Amino acid sequence: MNKKGLEGGRYKPLNEGDIVQIHNTAMRVFEEVGVQVNSERALKVFHDAGARVEDRIVKIPQDMVMELVTKAPSEVTLYGRKPEHNLNLGDARVHAGTGGTALNIIDGTTGERRSATLQDLKNIAKIVDNLNNIHFFLLPTYPSDVETGSVDVNRFFAGLDNTSKHIMGGVYTHDGIRNVLRMAEIIAGSPEHLRQEPVISIILCAISPLMIDKEYGDMIVTVAEAGIPVALPAEPLCGSTSPVTLASNIVIQTVDSLAEVCLTQLVNPGTPAIFGSVASSNDFRDLKYITGCIEMGLLNTASAQMAQFYKLPYYATAGMSDSKVVDAQCGYESALTVLLCALGGANYIHDAAGLMDFALSVSLEKYVVDNEILGMVMRAVEGIEVNENTLAFDLIKEVGPAGHFVHAKHTRKHMRTEHYQPTLSDREHLTDWQNAGKQDTAARAKARVEEILAAPGYHLPDDVRQKIFTDIPGIIDKEQICS
Repeated sequence: MNKKGLEGGRYKPLNEGDIVQIHNTAMRVFEEVGVQVNSERALKVFHDAGARVEDRIVKIPQDMVMELVTKAPSEVTLYGRKPEHNLNLGDARVHAGTGGTALNIIDGTTGERRSATLQDLKNIAKIVDNLNNIHFFLLPTYPSDVETGSVDVNRFFAGLDNTSKHIMGGVYTHDGIRNVLRMAEIIAGSPEHLRQEPVISIILCAISPLMIDKEYGDMIVTVAEAGIPVALPAEPLCGSTSPVTLASNIVIQTVDSLAEVCLTQLVNPGTPAIFGSVASSNDFRDLKYITGCIEMGLLNTASAQMAQFYKLPYYATAGMSDSKVVDAQCGYESALTVLLCALGGANYIHDAAGLMDFALSVSLEKYVVDNEILGMVMRAVEGIEVNENTLAFDLIKEVGPAGHFVHAKHTRKHMRTEHYQPTLSDREHLTDWQNAGKQDTAARAKARVEEILAAPGYHLPDDVRQKIFTDIPGIIDKEQICS
């Protein structure tokens, strides 16, 4: 069963006083420290709105920040090409999916790494389309065999043409943004319909600490003008691009993301802006970026509470591992961080499937393993339903002491919905497992990958594909029209 949009929020690493202190500190940073803005377009927007601008440092009064935050929608709906894949972000509703952008893919047979290709991206999209617990497709790899000028449009097309789930991705060029938007308009049927039911969304990041750079600042203005949903995360790292303490990291992340939200609302009030965090830590032995630490889960869960405080939809980061193989470390690191974020009510948990090796690599088998993890996580988010039927007093009274409930109608009615039914985990007796080949988790996942890739998959209608190939420059494999 595909469970998404369930209400989280049971786990709260911050109390109400903590949230207020973080908010007040963030507002002091806006007023007393400011944000460096290197985009001339963005700088002009802030200046014209009345912010203090001195040598590219923008200082914004608290009242102005909060006024702009209230202009951003408190809920954002991201659409798939099938209604069951629509995502309603806001409050503490939980969704989880892929993320990136990884440079490498790990061979499931040899364990060797190689540069990811465009075909790999298509294969990942096809796999994700068949995994019910992965709710969206955030473009997870960078195709090494595509020229920079056409990467944006080919990445988005690979997603849109191989899964009916919502597509989100980063962009690298202004031409890429324009071509991606035009392609999405063709798929949606018109520019108006795309804005009413956006089948794509864009990621644009602040540069921690406290900076909006030239390219991303310009792109934020462009995307806000277009009215397309935009995720606005920041990635402060404890001890390098933020102070080492978790609370101060949350302050930096809050200011960085809110600054971007403010920019979108100044450009186009009502732009669907998604507050976001990719906060993590460093390995303090050598200051390398790490993704599997429990602190990443804590930071991103606490930021879910900040998003709920500001009444903004929230893009979170969890589910990665620093392991180099699909092993126990890969499982426990991914499970713990994504579980924290989901129980905390993060709306859009990206990187929750497929990523490992410090986010440098993806594994097709890990997507299948993570689908299992996410199924269990969403069952935990669902919680325990308590009512007269689930308490089952009448049944307990009927069966009485020393009886059993195996044959009860109540058991048959609830056993498949009350308890998560695994699709990958082994629950066989030892002898049955041995007779079936003694497969471990990675081997079973590899078999599932092969099964999915061998079967027919989702594609856009032929007439839509043909119009994209005719109207949008740079698409690779134009001749491969699906029948």
